[in-house]
Amino acid sequence: MREVHVDQIRDTVSRLCQEASCLLPEDVVGALETAREREQSPVAVKVLDQILDNAELAREEMLPLCQDTGTTILFLDIGQDVHITGGDLRQALVEGVGAGYTKGYLRASIVDRPFSARTNTKDNTPPIVHTEIVPGESVRIQVMPKGGGCENMSRFTIMLPAAGKPGITEFLLQTVDESGGNPCPPIIAGVGVGGSAEHAMYMAKRALTRKIGDVNPDAEEAAFEAELLEAVNGLGVGPQAIGGTQTALAVHMMTHPTHIASLPVAVNLQCHSARLKEAVL
Repeated sequence: MREVHVDQIRDTVSRLCQEASCLLPEDVVGALETAREREQSPVAVKVLDQILDNAELAREEMLPLCQDTGTTILFLDIGQDVHITGGDLRQALVEGVGAGYTKGYLRASIVDRPFSARTNTKDNTPPIVHTEIVPGESVRIQVMPKGGGCENMSRFTIMLPAAGKPGITEFLLQTVDESGGNPCPPIIAGVGVGGSAEHAMYMAKRALTRKIGDVNPDAEEAAFEAELLEAVNGLGVGPQAIGGTQTALAVHMMTHPTHIASLPVAVNLQCHSARLKEAVL
């Protein structure tokens, strides 16, 4: 049984919050560069140039990629042979996020009493935490600062099973089209299909953590993702919704077996500032 102290987790989360807010992942930068090469609209090309310039400046100056430093989403894959010592894991996660946002001078965007006073918590806490128990003796931590503009475009429905692929396609296209410029395209679209209502929503968001270019290990899902990406880019929304051929950088799907009477479908959109950092302890 391997031991991991909560202080190590706290300090790692603090660092990842700052890095994620300022350093756009290389797979996203590469996808944006590819989108620029493929884009057919001259005006949209200029927008993509500005997005790439912004990413470079943020990296050089260690400044936030976007003024909206988001809701802090934490994904923890905890090895079943790990013993976490030294205190309360959730409290360590809260302290890590609070320290990261305070030390990094990142905007605090989280409010308590969401339907009444809406009082700012001052340090972007508490985070949203998702945990999975996995084989092994390590702890994998992923930090995703999720902006409000794209998160507000999340959608969920439960279709009749007969809706199938055409129904899923129509739902995704309607979601992206109606979202317009709110999620700051070019987007990454996370799609969760199956399971239950809450699990489909989780899968749609977790799908966004897969690197662009990493092929879905399920051949049927991989082929469907390619179809969906082509269909989304055929909408003509374009970068920042000014029109163009590059509305999305990728469509990532996760699925789960579901009830015979149900076809749950969730969509979670990620903006072009697809911030994500991870560490393995």
